[in-house]
Amino acid sequence: MSTEPTAAPDLAALRDALHRGRRVPTATYRLQLQSAFTFEDARAVVAYLARLGISDAYASPLFRAKPGSTHGYDVCDFGQLNPELGGEPAFTALAAELAAGGMGLVVDFVPNHMAVEPVLNPWWRDVLEHGPASAHARFFDIDWSPEKPELRGKVLLPFLGDHYGRVLERGELALEFHGGELAVVYAGLSRPLDPKCYPAVLRRGLDALRAEAGEADLHLQEFLSILTALDNLPAATDPAPERVAERLRESRFAKERLARLADAAPRVRQHIDDALAAVNGTPDRPDSFDALHALLEVQSYRLSYWKTAAHEINYRRFFDINQLAGLRVEEPAAFAAMHALVLQLVGAGTVTGLRLDHIDGLFDPAGYLARLQDAAFDARAAAAAPGHPAPAVWRAAERERDPDGPAARPLYVVVEKILSGGEALPNWPAEGTTGYDFLNDVSRLQVNPRNARAVRQVYVRFTERPDPFADVVYDCKKLITWTSLAAELNVLAHALDRLSEGDRRARDFTLDGLREALREVAVCFPVYRTYVDAAGTSDTDRQVIDQAIRRARQRNRATEESVFDFVRGALLPDRAALSEEAYRARLGFAMKFQQYTGPLQAKGLEDTAFYRYNVLVSLNEVGGDPQRFGGTVAQFHQANQARCERAPRAMLATATHDTKRGEDARARLHVLSEVPGAWGRRVERWAAINTDCRTTVDAAPAPDRNDEYLFYQALVGSWPAGLTEPVAPPELVPRLKDYMAKATREAKVHTSWITANEGYDQAVARFVEEALTGPRAREFLTRFVPFQRRVAHAGMINSLAQLVLKVASPGVPDFYQGTELWDLSLVDPDNRRPVDYGHRAAALAELEPCLDDRAPKPPAEQAAAVADWLANWPDGRIKLFVTACGLRLRRSAPDLFLNGAYVPLAVEGERADHAVAFARRLGDEWVVAVVPRLVAPLSASKSALPVGAAVWGDTVVRLPPECTASAFRNAFTREAVPATPGAEGATVRLADALGVCPVALLRVERP
Repeated sequence: MSTEPTAAPDLAALRDALHRGRRVPTATYRLQLQSAFTFEDARAVVAYLARLGISDAYASPLFRAKPGSTHGYDVCDFGQLNPELGGEPAFTALAAELAAGGMGLVVDFVPNHMAVEPVLNPWWRDVLEHGPASAHARFFDIDWSPEKPELRGKVLLPFLGDHYGRVLERGELALEFHGGELAVVYAGLSRPLDPKCYPAVLRRGLDALRAEAGEADLHLQEFLSILTALDNLPAATDPAPERVAERLRESRFAKERLARLADAAPRVRQHIDDALAAVNGTPDRPDSFDALHALLEVQSYRLSYWKTAAHEINYRRFFDINQLAGLRVEEPAAFAAMHALVLQLVGAGTVTGLRLDHIDGLFDPAGYLARLQDAAFDARAAAAAPGHPAPAVWRAAERERDPDGPAARPLYVVVEKILSGGEALPNWPAEGTTGYDFLNDVSRLQVNPRNARAVRQVYVRFTERPDPFADVVYDCKKLITWTSLAAELNVLAHALDRLSEGDRRARDFTLDGLREALREVAVCFPVYRTYVDAAGTSDTDRQVIDQAIRRARQRNRATEESVFDFVRGALLPDRAALSEEAYRARLGFAMKFQQYTGPLQAKGLEDTAFYRYNVLVSLNEVGGDPQRFGGTVAQFHQANQARCERAPRAMLATATHDTKRGEDARARLHVLSEVPGAWGRRVERWAAINTDCRTTVDAAPAPDRNDEYLFYQALVGSWPAGLTEPVAPPELVPRLKDYMAKATREAKVHTSWITANEGYDQAVARFVEEALTGPRAREFLTRFVPFQRRVAHAGMINSLAQLVLKVASPGVPDFYQGTELWDLSLVDPDNRRPVDYGHRAAALAELEPCLDDRAPKPPAEQAAAVADWLANWPDGRIKLFVTACGLRLRRSAPDLFLNGAYVPLAVEGERADHAVAFARRLGDEWVVAVVPRLVAPLSASKSALPVGAAVWGDTVVRLPPECTASAFRNAFTREAVPATPGAEGATVRLADALGVCPVALLRVERP
């Protein structure tokens, strides 16, 4: 072996290579990969995306997932590209197509969890087979020492469709032998048995085999030798490293021998089959299953009814989904195994960015992100200088010199982090969030805060539900702690009880008392989680925890205050006041607690309260807060300025695979905040017409008034653009039935996923069917459609405004698949329907003459074309045009939009409250964005546009003095827009900027 020192890399060349390899998108486009839309299908739309103006494709997870997965988050194997998507050959072709078009690829990566698929997930199967002795046991967040004695050394598998004993005695659990391995099969899925238990099965009828074969038979001798080897395996619970290694090695050899023997010796194979049949038992003979039951009882897992999970599950899940087990990515071996393939793709330049799913689920998000960027640096550096690792001292110096440079952040990374209220993203080595914060900033801008009281009064009058949102959230989160996340709370309570037993001042707190105090604090948490870790506690963390403690005390005046003091001390461990051992114990508890509050917030707020509190459902969005009913232009500017300073390369989203409704449906529903009186009158009339559509269930009308109110909003949002006939399209009816079924089950008032109320479910489905297709459907829809048309027209303007704000604001605009045309989707799976890219590509080709800057159309022709698209807005061409035009403008000036300053612009005049404007500036390059807001009062008729002097009168945008341009060019109409000089800066008349099109991007005219 050579002992020559490794040659030093060319550091200047390495620096240049890292700079070139670090790609920041100018615009991304989300593709939902699945068997119906594969790598090959994605490759086919690359050219279209490039023409649209997209710089980077943004793909859902690539790695092997459960068969039939429509989203890819149920990963089974991080080391394999998903064969259902086409596998490696098809992915290589996609990557080549992207590279040829100069496009990057951002990939959605899931560091928090995996599917507990017992066949296709090799890590999970290994854990089932070997329990705590598995090489992958520490990959999963499993509590091998739970409070329940029967589960110690086991993992609960809550996947049975009925109680275990019933399933067993119906013969639904059966042993099988395949490839030298014994497994128990249920519902077509096999789970391996502990190899040490094989002899208990295979020795059945052994005397008969011996008599038949004779002791001298070589196959019999080999069989007996294998059984002896299996007998001598160390137990799965033996923790000694050398014994673990022996178990894994010898069990593998024994299974290989058994497989070869079964293939070579028909007599032995028949014996194995007979032994399995004897153990499997016979239905209607309960005692015949005793042997199988005894065998299952000594496995490293415990099969159980799926409903037991809520109280006894002992592995961390993704939220309350039993099929997704939490990973311990903080374990170095787990991190390395999970990231080997994706880092290989990063090093090759095939993957140019990562979107990290559910970052709040991780034990140590900051540590994970730092490790990820380190690994990405190593991968990129190895590709740039093979065999010449970059010196650690050099990298540290580079980081110091440029904290945001490619040595510190070599990879474009955004995190799925839900920011609540005024919460800011921690100082992580990531570019920012996936954009829900921006989505909600725009929503508040388009909701009229002056009508908050009136809109709520309409809701309360109709539903008779006056409960404040804060109380609804409290009740919903508390319900979740008692049901789907009860097991996790119990684990935390026992851990807190152990901490109290080690503190003489706290040992008198009872387990029940600690559990209830912990429940109240978790329920009162104002954000998804805190980030206390070994590096310390931030002021923000202290403020959040103190706020939760204060709220818990206010709601529980009868609870002894000192128990909340103890909880606070556990969540904010004081290193100076504790022994090192006590500090580490409390820190570990605090970090585990942080993994609980995020799922609780998601399930209690997003998946329950958002389906109960239906005042204005466009505000019930991921990261949203219905209590913040609307916002001001100043608040929008403040948010954008903060984004420009802290996260100028974060994603900007208006729709994702997880949003509660399509971006244009949401924009429509915002309009209801402008017309509360008209909305209230209409909804009362509609309800009167639809009285006979309701059914009596449990002595009450079904659906209840709250669910009916939600239905009318869903119908307003999803009614097809341009449909004027009072007839519901056939495809809309099942979509709304599915939506209402999901919404009512998520609300958990009359029915739920865990305990379905079939009577209520059927009544809701009947209501939707009857209201849209029944005897009085035409009467209802005749009254519904005119109001809906007015709202939809104003919503269209909101949509275009939202689009321009996204294109021009600081950050990277992201487009969810298909949303370049109108997006009137409901919640998933409705928003994951197939996208007709052929139609979109043809429409874009039709628009190309008005998009081609090489041969620009005369302004008059361009403006006429835009006016025509606006007149025919339901066909979606106007949205597609604004999207393509805005993205091509971004592509022509990437530095301006990624690095330029954000300059809020004052709007002055009679319609000042109805417009928002800002500029992006880099040097002497300026682009001004102008859009309307609160548009319902701006139109003289139901179909008029907010354009021209008749609408905007003397309203102007005031430019800053440093902007000396005398004219701008409207990117959409190509018209010249003059700037009028003034002592306090030039002004641009909205009548000029918005003369034809209700939204504008104005670029400084070059001489």
